[in-house]
Amino acid sequence: MRVNEGTTDRTIRLLLAVLLLGLALGTTLPAWADVALYVATGLLTLTGLMGICPLYSVLGINTCPVKPKRRA
Repeated sequence: MRVNEGTTDRTIRLLLAVLLLGLALGTTLPAWADVALYVATGLLTLTGLMGICPLYSVLGINTCPVKPKRRA
């Protein structure tokens, strides 16, 4: 898979992951909400660090400003 997230997109994902983790750890929520926040935090962290969003690939979205090199 090719990188399809730009630097701004990746930064926003990682910041949102930190905020969601803080919300999950800092508040008293039902168990299902905590699990949902942990899953969302994990997904945002993985996609933010790897630079690859599977949903972007399916939808044909690319926020990465660098165009991939074409093979000869």
